[in-house]
Amino acid sequence: MAIGTDTIETDMGRAGGRGGNSLIASDKVEGTAVRRSDGDKIGTIERLMIEKTSGRVVYAVMSFGGFLGLGEDHHTLPWGVLTYNTDLDGYELNITDDQLRGAPKRDETRRDDRADPSFSRDWEEHVHRYYNATPYWGI
Repeated sequence: MAIGTDTIETDMGRAGGRGGNSLIASDKVEGTAVRRSDGDKIGTIERLMIEKTSGRVVYAVMSFGGFLGLGEDHHTLPWGVLTYNTDLDGYELNITDDQLRGAPKRDETRRDDRADPSFSRDWEEHVHRYYNATPYWGI
């Protein structure tokens, strides 16, 4: 699989698109809304995390809460828990606010296993268990 500097391959055409195209530029994913099935906005995709060796997108970091960027939490979501929904013009995730508040958060002030998944497999396993998602390294 060849990865260009401005495109990523999405799992099974998750990005949708016209003509069955399964590619989307990463800058088109960043800033995309995450919504529940009923259309309620949960958050926004801030960045993607890509496995270095395979080039696969494995996480999306989503901002949640706050106002004008202040007081936001950042949650790392396994990519597989998000589904692109053309009717919502965004990624779909059916999770309650309480479940999201209790979800593992990124701690931008730390540089250890509580900061983000690039630092600890234990943290990654915790995130996948929380979302009941199959770990990308087991696929």
